[in-house]
Amino acid sequence: MARYTGAVCRLCRREKEKLFLKGTKCSTEKCPLSRRAYFPGQHGQKRRLKLSNYGLQLREKQKVKRMYGVLEKQFRRYFHIAARSKGVTGKILLQILERRLDNLIFRSGFALSHAQARQIVRHNFVYVNSRRVNIPSYLVRANDTINIKAKEKSVKFIKDNIELSKERTVPKWLQVDGKKFEIKVLRLPEKEDIQQPIQEQLIVELYSK
Repeated sequence: MARYTGAVCRLCRREKEKLFLKGTKCSTEKCPLSRRAYFPGQHGQKRRLKLSNYGLQLREKQKVKRMYGVLEKQFRRYFHIAARSKGVTGKILLQILERRLDNLIFRSGFALSHAQARQIVRHNFVYVNSRRVNIPSYLVRANDTINIKAKEKSVKFIKDNIELSKERTVPKWLQVDGKKFEIKVLRLPEKEDIQQPIQEQLIVELYSK
């Protein structure tokens, strides 16, 4: 399964926005974006780009891909699914991304980043409606119940994550029981449930050319 394995802090610097790819570490003074608020690379400080419409669309698409830890091929497939569905394409695309199982684990506070949530899923700790699921891209549905079952060492790790992320707001479409390690999907997510600003219409315009 393909995934990005390079330096993640440079991705935030490229988008000039905190994507919280390292969880709580992104909120500290050591965050590279806070110390070096310019583009990465040898000529990063000299770059003063005025983006075209295409450039704005591309940057928005890259930002959203990196937020959710999705590569181009899979992201494009999500767009085609959204385009064929009834409703507003951009909103359906965001809904698909939010419904990913690894995103659900992250939003619930059981993981500090999407990468960590992906690891929890891949290590066979996650059960959806009492069935073990180890596919990070699995799409949850309304009324699904997700449980985390792990050995003592891993349980302590997840408890620490819950404590570190307790100030993070849990989306209204989820009901989380930190003591039972249980998540209930109350409804499908809406754009209003996403805290970071996303201009999904730019992504639709980019792929519709």
